[in-house]
Amino acid sequence: MTGDRTTGKRSFRIGFQTSIITVFVAVMLLVGLALVYLSFERVTLITRTAASGFIEKVAQLGADHVDEQFKNVRDNLDVLSGLPAIQEADIADNSRLYSLMAAMLRNNPHLFNLYIGYEDGSFLEMDVIDRAKPAFRASLHVDEDAAFRLVLISRTGGAAPATIFLSENLIQVAEVAGPNGYDPRTRPWYVEAFRNGKTLLTGPYVFFATGEPGYTLRTPLKEGRRGVVAGDMLLNRFEDMLAQQKLGQSGLAFLFNDSGHIVAHPEMSRLMAEIPERQDDLPQLGALKLPAAEPVIRSWREGGPDQQFFADASGRVYVAAVHRLETAGSANIRLAMIAPLDEFYSRIIDERRTLFALALAFVGGTLPFAFWLGSLMARPLRKLAEETDEIQRFQIAERPRIHSVIAEVEELGRSVFTMRSVVRSFASFIPRQIVRQLIETGSALSLGGSRRQVTVLFTDVADFTAKTEKADPSQVMIYTSRYFAALSEEIMRHQGTIDKYIGDAVMAFWNAPADDPDHTVNACRAVLACIAANEALNKDFGREGWPPYDTRFGLHVGDAVVGNIGSSDRMNYTALGATINLASRLEGLNKNYGTRVLVSSAVRDRARHVFLFRSVDSIRPKGFAEAIEVSELRGELTRADDAEIAMCRRWDEVRAAIALEADETAVVRLSGFLHDYPKDSVAQYHAQRFRKAAGNPGRAA
Repeated sequence: MTGDRTTGKRSFRIGFQTSIITVFVAVMLLVGLALVYLSFERVTLITRTAASGFIEKVAQLGADHVDEQFKNVRDNLDVLSGLPAIQEADIADNSRLYSLMAAMLRNNPHLFNLYIGYEDGSFLEMDVIDRAKPAFRASLHVDEDAAFRLVLISRTGGAAPATIFLSENLIQVAEVAGPNGYDPRTRPWYVEAFRNGKTLLTGPYVFFATGEPGYTLRTPLKEGRRGVVAGDMLLNRFEDMLAQQKLGQSGLAFLFNDSGHIVAHPEMSRLMAEIPERQDDLPQLGALKLPAAEPVIRSWREGGPDQQFFADASGRVYVAAVHRLETAGSANIRLAMIAPLDEFYSRIIDERRTLFALALAFVGGTLPFAFWLGSLMARPLRKLAEETDEIQRFQIAERPRIHSVIAEVEELGRSVFTMRSVVRSFASFIPRQIVRQLIETGSALSLGGSRRQVTVLFTDVADFTAKTEKADPSQVMIYTSRYFAALSEEIMRHQGTIDKYIGDAVMAFWNAPADDPDHTVNACRAVLACIAANEALNKDFGREGWPPYDTRFGLHVGDAVVGNIGSSDRMNYTALGATINLASRLEGLNKNYGTRVLVSSAVRDRARHVFLFRSVDSIRPKGFAEAIEVSELRGELTRADDAEIAMCRRWDEVRAAIALEADETAVVRLSGFLHDYPKDSVAQYHAQRFRKAAGNPGRAA
């Protein structure tokens, strides 16, 4: 260093072997200490994070399960409300309707009954007798064979109200008169259904018949007679489901609402029995006897997180999750899950000491290995450092390759050997002064470019999406890569530079970065070679059962900014400007004219002595002051037959007539051309324009 030479001082340095060993020892100690830290501190955080995510998943599944029960009942009500018999109040002696209602009740164990009330006072109700308390069956004084109670009030038929008891197979077991004084129109479920049609649930409350808590689900009839379809859902039927949802031995899952009542619990019957002076009320959250449960739920209501941790009086940590039931609507029922944290990952917590011992053993066991590896790496690395210094000083004499038993050092030796060979070979083509300057100054590529004339090519596969959207993606990648390889080989063989692949398209240009005086001719020749390669590849695709890739090409020559664009750590050598945009536009116009290769007039002027072209149209692209003449590249002149040349010349005469807007003459010439060449897509395009102009005289052809 300069400062060292002028002052005579020498910077502190340590040996390569010592530094390697020091680094390895430091790394091993860092890893070991990190493991120790994780074993006592991070494991706690990881455990909590995992527990929080896990209980949220379980809560979500539990909420979805409960939601499914509400949704099933809602769907059954929608089915009933859509039946013609329900809409027309055909409820008397309707065995099909009774069978359907019984099937719905069997398939929904949470439902106690289904019923329908009408504006004239008619009423139909079917109950599952044994889903109520035993006292309910005793109060009915009915035979044990009775499974369903059917209450029928038909105002239209003139028959007296009756209560019919049916067996499991819907065979009538008994029949009694009444109820005579029941009017569904006075009941809250009927009245509220029309006041607030958007609310599906009412409750919770304790049903009179069953003595158990539940919700009433009701919906007004949307067609036919005015009425309401409803069903009573017993929440204590969720006990078994909630008992299955608990986590660990002490976990708990329950349902609660905004008023702080427990509406479902694995031991709901016990909680109901423990309510002092019950008066048909529901238990409060305090009945859980979890002191921290109420604060957690309160915190959640005030915007706190869905998952929280709390500790009880003994210091035991719990994790809790709260999840809203979407189908409950304005009833605002939530599912809560609470479980002790130590029951989640008790094995991890118990084995933290083992992890600590293993971490210390790991540190101790790796220290000898670090000394051995440092010594093993030092010798070849020292030699490699000497060789790189020689290369930097441009001392590139032949030297044997450095070998090592360590794979990475072996690869480094191979890279240094290759670098020396490349620099020596590079120096055979470039003056040594320039190579030395690049090495000594460390010059690098930089962002920026220069303006120069380039010939730009854009390609695209016709209907690529339609051909490949239903195919196996891996097969699409394989066949498209083969397609790109075929086109890229021809482009690069004709001195072209591949700029990028855009989906199924290719962008390439000529005359950059290397100068190419015949860049336009080479570009045209590359396009024709690409067409030949594309056709040969399509034959292979056909034999392999893959759709052909029909390629369209656009070619233009002009000035563009060519250079490196991007960021300092990621650059792309590309071309920018209107020339590139026009080439892309020409490629897209092939679809209109039914052609494969469209070129600009600039390309045609530069390559007309080598290739056969014919005029296609005149366009005015956005950003260009004057119209651009578009031509079709047909092939090389030396390979074109007389018929092809004659066709192109004749078409150019027809196109000239069209351009002069001599309508009658142009139509006659165009018709004659189409008579001789009926399948020519360019002629068909212009004929279509004339037909449109004839159909709309106010619009130019």
